[in-house]
Amino acid sequence: MIATYGHGTENDFVLVFDPEDNHSITTLETAAICNRTTGIGADGLIRIVKRDGKWFMDYRNSDGSIAEMCGNGIRVMARYLVERGHIPEGIFAINTHDGLKHLRVPFVGDISVNMGQVSDEAEAITAATNGHVWNGYNISVGNPHAVVFVDDINDVGPLNEPPVVRPRASYPDGVNVEFAEITGDHELSIRVYERGSGETRSCGTGTCAVAFAAALHIKERLPSTWVIKPPGGRLEVTIDSHANATLTGPAVLVRDVDITEFLLA
Repeated sequence: MIATYGHGTENDFVLVFDPEDNHSITTLETAAICNRTTGIGADGLIRIVKRDGKWFMDYRNSDGSIAEMCGNGIRVMARYLVERGHIPEGIFAINTHDGLKHLRVPFVGDISVNMGQVSDEAEAITAATNGHVWNGYNISVGNPHAVVFVDDINDVGPLNEPPVVRPRASYPDGVNVEFAEITGDHELSIRVYERGSGETRSCGTGTCAVAFAAALHIKERLPSTWVIKPPGGRLEVTIDSHANATLTGPAVLVRDVDITEFLLA
């Protein structure tokens, strides 16, 4: 089976074009494909299917677990649909496990996606790693995020293991953790530990969570726009007056890949 490898700010994915929804890729197969030592290597796998006449992003983390939404992944999927001629450039919608998302997709250049409403769960949380403990924010972008602000992003150290986030009961299915340093006027550097994937070079929903938390952190009234720099590049997030997030950034298709050897049947 031929798939496609692509990335958005180096948050990378294997895309399987399956419009008839015929190929159910298992948890073990997904993990094998995404393995960076023995597989193709990726942060996640996206099956591009059609359900009820709408394009649907069936997204899995690199360990095979289902994720509600992926802001970088949906841009890469949109780039695939336009570049491969399945849909014309312009404004269109893609359905996800977190509902319908609308995108603005030029044939070349950055893609914008309306990520929906971001919410503050109004709960004090802490995240600990590398001998440090930081207070932070419990933010939902359809999936859960723990956002903490640090004086120096280097204090985070190696993220080889999941940060310890408390209270644990608030995240029964795990949590994405973002460490953010304010580096300028509405500019942030971040690092991200994604549940089911480990540290990633970028995270679309994570950047939206960070932008919203940053507005809370500096006590700024919405709307609020932030330039956010994960290790993999540059993204821009605007949180409007109704707390809806728009994420804008690049999406690149790199090459086609053969995943046949990783499929068990």
